[in-house]
Amino acid sequence: MKNDIATSEDIKLLMDSFYEKVLVDDVIGYIFTEVAKIDLPTHMPRLYAFWEMALLSKGGYDGNMMTPHIQLHKKSSLTDEHFDRWKKLFYETIDTYFEGPIAQMAKDKAHAMSYLLKMKTSASEKPGFIQ
Repeated sequence: MKNDIATSEDIKLLMDSFYEKVLVDDVIGYIFTEVAKIDLPTHMPRLYAFWEMALLSKGGYDGNMMTPHIQLHKKSSLTDEHFDRWKKLFYETIDTYFEGPIAQMAKDKAHAMSYLLKMKTSASEKPGFIQ
């Protein structure tokens, strides 16, 4: 039986393993490496903090996840295929290492975030959109 997501180390394992997949993925990898040009030493601690806040109710994240994604969408359109692939890889990574209520909550939050990001990036294309 696998453990549930319970510690900062679990969050780090999840995010590091997920990004190992994402960065080389043939559908969405280029978004991270060529379009966003992710600076991993800067980006990963923010991801750890975000997911610790979302899943373990630990403080530390003080950013706005929407704005960077909307800006990214303006550089290179984020499609349903991109969001679906992101979610698939995220779910696979969770299932590889974890099971339990917090692991399920991570999937539920990823689904909700994917939906919200789709709606916000789509809305950002409309005249009069305010960020």
